[in-house]
Amino acid sequence: MEPVRLLTLSLAGLVVLAGMPAYAGEVPPERAAALSYLVRQDCGSCHGMTLRGGLGRPLVPEALEGAGADALAEVILDGIPGTPMPPWRGQLSEDEALWIARALKEGRIE
Repeated sequence: MEPVRLLTLSLAGLVVLAGMPAYAGEVPPERAAALSYLVRQDCGSCHGMTLRGGLGRPLVPEALEGAGADALAEVILDGIPGTPMPPWRGQLSEDEALWIARALKEGRIE
């Protein structure tokens, strides 16, 4: 392959990759802000506006210590049948649910 074409394809690939998460559970900063807002507004309606509990359990780091981020992401995506916890699969990607789970465990929801 000629060098100019190879360079062009490589640069095009980098442009595509720049918009993609680098690892599972990573989201761009703008999406992180939107997800934080979603957690405060939508999840906060049951889990409390300060996430310290309400109809739903508290979502603060100390309350989530024993839970793994992957398990929390599954609950976010699939809900808990027989409870008011709805599934968010279809509205959130797996990476977004994992980001939310990690952010809750680390106290990063703004």
